[in-house]
Amino acid sequence: MAFESLSEKLQNVFKNLRSKGRLTEADVKAALKEVKLALLEADVNFKVVRRFVKSVQEQAIGQDVMNGLNPGQMVIKIVNDQLVELMGSETSELPVNGSGLTVYMMVGLQGAGKTTTAAKLAGKLKSKGKNPLLAACDVYRPAAIAQLQVNGEKQGVEVFSMGDKKSPVDIAKGALEHAKSNGQNVVILDTAGRLHVDEGMMQELADIKEQVEVNATVLVVDAMTGQDAVNVSETFQEKVGIDGVILTKLDGDARGGAALSIREVIGKPIYFVGMGEKLSDLEQFYPERMASRILGMGDVMSLIEKAEAQIDEEKAREMEKKFKKAEFGFDDYLESMEQMKNMGGLQSVLSMLPGIGGKMKELESMIDEKDMMHKEAIILSMTPQERANPSLLNVSRKNRIAKGCGLDISEVNRLVKQFEQAKKMMKKMPGLMGGKGGKRGGFKLPF
Repeated sequence: MAFESLSEKLQNVFKNLRSKGRLTEADVKAALKEVKLALLEADVNFKVVRRFVKSVQEQAIGQDVMNGLNPGQMVIKIVNDQLVELMGSETSELPVNGSGLTVYMMVGLQGAGKTTTAAKLAGKLKSKGKNPLLAACDVYRPAAIAQLQVNGEKQGVEVFSMGDKKSPVDIAKGALEHAKSNGQNVVILDTAGRLHVDEGMMQELADIKEQVEVNATVLVVDAMTGQDAVNVSETFQEKVGIDGVILTKLDGDARGGAALSIREVIGKPIYFVGMGEKLSDLEQFYPERMASRILGMGDVMSLIEKAEAQIDEEKAREMEKKFKKAEFGFDDYLESMEQMKNMGGLQSVLSMLPGIGGKMKELESMIDEKDMMHKEAIILSMTPQERANPSLLNVSRKNRIAKGCGLDISEVNRLVKQFEQAKKMMKKMPGLMGGKGGKRGGFKLPF
């Protein structure tokens, strides 16, 4: 998971700070030395690390932090605030042309996930009421057009193509004319990537920008390339000029240094981050939420938004009533497992809960996808009556279920025990089952 190693190291540093009654200047400097090493190991740009640590140290020692009621927590707050500032302070939205057609040009190196991200962005905009058009301007990479068409179909978005014989500039112009004629209000140009930055590639992008009015040039970079992602961003900014960045594969990079470096180095915002394969996994980038994740304080707001997007409100109300009446059955358990999958899986949900950040490695060993499949097989081997009324499950029924799903009876017993524990936990946590009339109510966290 993103920032996993950094989060774990930082939490260890802050644990030591919190354990001290009061802090000396030496305590702060020693802690910040550890913070500096943690950031460098996370592949954060060296100059960025140096400025960051200097700024934190000035505030931590320059204020009345040493004599505060809880100096350790005050230092953590300063680090949190500086992380937010480092990543841009405020959430940046893609610019929109209020008087007509909005055009986004997607640029980047081959392999960064540009074509997939273009389609995800189109789907995201469509879900917000826009009518986007994807334009296939990559005429070089084999099957690039076909890939965009497949991805566009998945999102229910039209793809404009003129084949691979026309120039990218002509295709971009044609896409704009097509959009104007068909009532589409956003055009996303999927341009060609290269295995490395070259002059021909940059000139082609400059030609498109010269011939077509582009509202935002969006650079797509692979977070897993670390410092290379920052270097690529600098080059594109210098040669073509970019308005912002989409960082892909952040879920696969335990370090996350690129996310912490790009804004500071090139002065451009991160619009979105890719946290998986699904459309919902292209997440708006919120600096304050990302800082909270890094420091192990969770990201409850993003978790709530994911839950609201994936969980049917009417079903959630029905589920809430069942919990209150202690009528929670195995069918509901199955539905909760399905909701968990839709929200990115148990690992993704856990990473957003406060206090979990530094314990992810420990928890990962306990999260077994095969085990989830076994549970599903066990439940599907029960009769509808047994799923609705778990108290019917005596020894002979459990033996029959075990034979039906090809598993040992011990696994059946374990699931039944876990189910009863989950049922008790849900009854004790009414706050997660729904709000009290507020906007954030009407959903439940699936377990």
